[in-house]
Parts: sequence; C-alpha cells; structure tokens
Amino acid sequence: MKNFIIYASLALTFLVSKATAQEATFEMKARLIANKIEAISKEEKGALKEEIEAVNKELEAGTITREQADAKKLLLAETRSKNIETRIAQAQDELKDLVQQKVDGKLKDSKTKTFSFNFVNDTVKRPERRTTSQFVFAMGVNNLVTDGAVANSDYRYWGSHFYEWGVTWNTRLMKNDNLLHLKYGMSLMYNNLRPTDNRYFVVNGDQTDLVESPIHLEDSRFRNVYITTPLHLEFDFTKAKMSKEGKKMFRTHESFRFGIGGYAGVRVKSKQILKYEDGGRDVTQKTRGNFNANDFIYGVSTYLGYGATSIYLKYDLNPLFKDNAIKQNNISLGVRFDLN
Repeated sequence: MKNFIIYASLALTFLVSKATAQEATFEMKARLIANKIEAISKEEKGALKEEIEAVNKELEAGTITREQADAKKLLLAETRSKNIETRIAQAQDELKDLVQQKVDGKLKDSKTKTFSFNFVNDTVKRPERRTTSQFVFAMGVNNLVTDGAVANSDYRYWGSHFYEWGVTWNTRLMKNDNLLHLKYGMSLMYNNLRPTDNRYFVVNGDQTDLVESPIHLEDSRFRNVYITTPLHLEFDFTKAKMSKEGKKMFRTHESFRFGIGGYAGVRVKSKQILKYEDGGRDVTQKTRGNFNANDFIYGVSTYLGYGATSIYLKYDLNPLFKDNAIKQNNISLGVRFDLN
C-alpha cells in the first residue's frame, strides 16, 4: 500500500507539472528523482526486514544455529544493498546529467509558483512545522590523507571522486528564532579512488598494498560503499516573514547556511575495477572483497552555502585500511544540494 501511494504521488505530480505548462526547474526534476530513489530504498528495506524476521523465526525454532543465522543475515543485507545500487544506477545518471545542466545554466531556478506534493498555494493555509525533510545529493573529488597531507598523493586528484545521496530531517531548535537547526538522516556514500602510475591494490595478509601492474591498465578504480547516519548543527540565516495574520513564518534554505557535525556508518561493499586490453579485446575485471578495509566509518563534516547549494567537506577520522603500516584517511570535497 505504501509503495502504491508513493508511485501514485509521482504520477499525479507529473500530471500536475504538465498541466501548469511551465518549464520544469532544477528543484522540480531533482524532487522527482529523489522520490524515485526513496521508493526503491523503502521497497528493498521492507523486503530485507521480512527476510530477517524469517531468519529469526528459524533461529527460534532451532532449525539453524546462531552462526548460520548471522551468516544468512549478512548475505541478505549484501544482496539487498546490491539491489539498491543496481536499481538506482539509472537515477544516479539522471542526477549527474541534471547537475551538469544546472552548472551549464540550462535550467532555471524556481521563481514561479508551482504545485508541491502537498498542493499548497496562497489560497491554502499551511501549518507551521519545525521539522522539514530534504533530499540530499552531493558529488565531488575524493582522496586519501597520508601523514597529514594530500600533496603528492598516490591517487588521481580529478579522477578520484565521491557520490552521496540520502534523506535528512531538519528541526528548528528554538520556537521563535530560525538560526539553529538540528539536521540528521541517512545517506548512501560512494568513495572512489583511482591510483596513479598504472597501479592497483593487492591484498597481502593483513596488509593492502598498492603495486604496479605488469600490464597496461586503461583504468584502475577502487570503490567503497557505505550506509551512514549524518548529524549536523546547522546555522540558517533565512529571515522570518510575517503572514497576513501577523504571525512569524520560518522558512529554511533561502539564505546563507552553515553546518558542522559528523557522520558514522558501516561499509557494505568494496570493489576493485580494472580495465585493460588483452589480445585486441577490451577486458573489465571486477573483484569484490573486504580488501582489509575498515568495516565501520566515522568522521567530521561541514558545509557552507546559499539556498539549496553548498560547498561540502568530509574527513574520515579512522583510516581506510585497518592494519596497514601507513595510516591513510579518506577526505572528500564537493558540492551538495539540499532539496526541500
């Protein structure tokens, strides 16, 4: 029933936007993609919950051991995570294209009044809410900090990148002041590294080494995927407005914003992708495994921007690899969109 409501809302919103006969804005298009991703995520998470409950019943009945139950749950979680990644790959491409159109100036900002999902306009009174929700999408460059520096990195500066998307909730902390907000939610994070000098990762016991390939590599990429829970204290300088009844109305994401906080999460997948030519054939080799990467991730993050767009900086406080002799911590810098 929930999925039906979600898809019905998408369809109805599409029809309303057609009826307005206005050019779709960046915010409108991104909101449609966000709802598509949210629907997929809810569907897969719901299915995983049912599967976990079935495993728990087997455990209670004594048909499987605790170790077997834990192994089953881990396999189910990995399968559902892969399903989510596969199903939202198309949405990811749509978001990339949409952001590029925004950067190129091919999309206009929303300055005209349009219908929202709640069908609110000037003729309908909207109750003041202290908590709002946003779809968050971020992208940018990614690298590793070694001995406190990113200089002379073993990874390409522009070829290594990150993507992140998720849902956040923004709660105004003071009743009659709009400055302080608590921002929290859940995100899916992709960190990609592209080694320099024709190198790739090799696991040697508890060490993960970067070694030179004996053949020419057209591409060498190492990807880690995480599910994280971000938490930020946000300073929003959007001024309050007065309603026709003389009451203060508080809005968000309409002026300068600054957020500081952190995140914590779990690694759900690591994968190395190598591309090379073999006898005139293009070969793509994908290797999955843990590569001795830390199973958990935690770090600090901050963002500064205007409206829905911000500059975004993240830094992992724990190293990428658990036991490597040289500790290297992931750092990301990019642009972030918080769409109400």
